[in-house]
Amino acid sequence: MIVEIPWKKRKLVAQLIDPDRAGEETLVNAARLADEAGVDIFLAGGSLTSVPVADVIKRLKQLSSIPVVLFPGNLTQLTAGADAVFMLSLISGRNPELLIGSHVIAAPVLKNMRERVIPVGYMLIDCGGGTSVEYMSQTSPIPSGKNDIAVATALAGEMLGMKAIYLEGGSGAARPVDPSMIKAVRDELTIPLITGGGIDSAVKVEMAFDAGADMVVIGNGCEQNPALIKGACLVRDSFNRGAVII
Repeated sequence: MIVEIPWKKRKLVAQLIDPDRAGEETLVNAARLADEAGVDIFLAGGSLTSVPVADVIKRLKQLSSIPVVLFPGNLTQLTAGADAVFMLSLISGRNPELLIGSHVIAAPVLKNMRERVIPVGYMLIDCGGGTSVEYMSQTSPIPSGKNDIAVATALAGEMLGMKAIYLEGGSGAARPVDPSMIKAVRDELTIPLITGGGIDSAVKVEMAFDAGADMVVIGNGCEQNPALIKGACLVRDSFNRGAVII
């Protein structure tokens, strides 16, 4: 199956599944709630996992018809079992391994599924608190108030051929990416804009969509509050109908 993500046609909600937090009961409940809410996409992966991502993807596909996109935190998570792969390039940092090094190693593995590979410019934004991505990537996030740097970085990603830009607050972020930064980046891009990290309420989902995000990713917030995924999808639906109702 090749995922045709309906970019720019409507707002989307993705649910990020961390394999290390996804036991059987968690996966069953997540799939049920996601199906009921109408989640658009599952993202599977994490910065550091001890559970094979391939197993989690396989189980998700058994439990639900929602497309599963690999969100690889490192090379050990590569698998052909996903419907698509976000090939993340950490364009906000200067770690060569996460800009191109790991991608060179991954390319021979992914060449037979290249039609399912989606290059994404991944930008880590300082949203308070030390995050797993910041530590594992050994890079500094873009300061939250530096919208000009974020815009220039996102534009560079688009000009390099990225198919989407991801503004990431990171797992454990104290707050989401500021709406002013989302809007500033959205105003200059012609490709889809994703944001995630620190989104733990329907109000924050609304703020991200209102600022111009095309896809909002719910991760830890959903784990702590399972009802959040339903609220996020209701907000999405209200935007797709052309009216905001919470």
